[in-house]
Amino acid sequence: MHPLDLLNQEIIQCRKCPRLVEWREEVARVKRKAYRDQDYWGKPVPGFGDPKARVLVVGLAPGAHGSNRTGRQFTGDASGGFLFPALYRAGFANQPGAESRTDGMILRGMYMTASGRCAPPDNKPTPAELTTCQPYLKREIEILQPKVIVCLGKIAFDGISKIFSVRGLRFSHGADYLIHPSSLILHPLHLICSYHPSQQNTLTGKLTVEMFDEVWRMARELANKDG
Repeated sequence: MHPLDLLNQEIIQCRKCPRLVEWREEVARVKRKAYRDQDYWGKPVPGFGDPKARVLVVGLAPGAHGSNRTGRQFTGDASGGFLFPALYRAGFANQPGAESRTDGMILRGMYMTASGRCAPPDNKPTPAELTTCQPYLKREIEILQPKVIVCLGKIAFDGISKIFSVRGLRFSHGADYLIHPSSLILHPLHLICSYHPSQQNTLTGKLTVEMFDEVWRMARELANKDG
């Protein structure tokens, strides 16, 4: 079994944060009216994508009725509705829509994960909960050895900065920082910042289609650089 599959089995069984366990399971039990006939995932959401990925995408945490319902990162909610078409246009995804774990979505050259694996109340995991979850993300990086990490939002960016023990980096959409090789990553790594594709950013124009497309163009170019 691939190391990522073993790690995902461990992630799915995690119950380390009582507040998050209670919330994710309550949401899965009560359900939203529009999804009352569906079986909610209601567990930590594992990463998914290409095990040979050069690009790692890091989000915040599952949405209560998105990933917490479908069991796959960014699947079945408005953020994914903005993200996956962009990945399709950039050639990272085989289709523009993502509605369920069985919809045929395939990521090419990309792996998708999050800073927190459980849906948090009000979409706000606590610093302690993010710290508890951080070893999973660190192990994904260690296994994948990506050339590029795209952080969707400041919380993801801060978490990655903490993992690599780098200070003084400022979150700014479109910024590209070079991380030097270390015991965790064996080659130089590009860290790209992007606004999160949440509706509070996409509906207000803070994040446009053109801005987002440029992020993925940059990620592809850097991932393919020097072989």
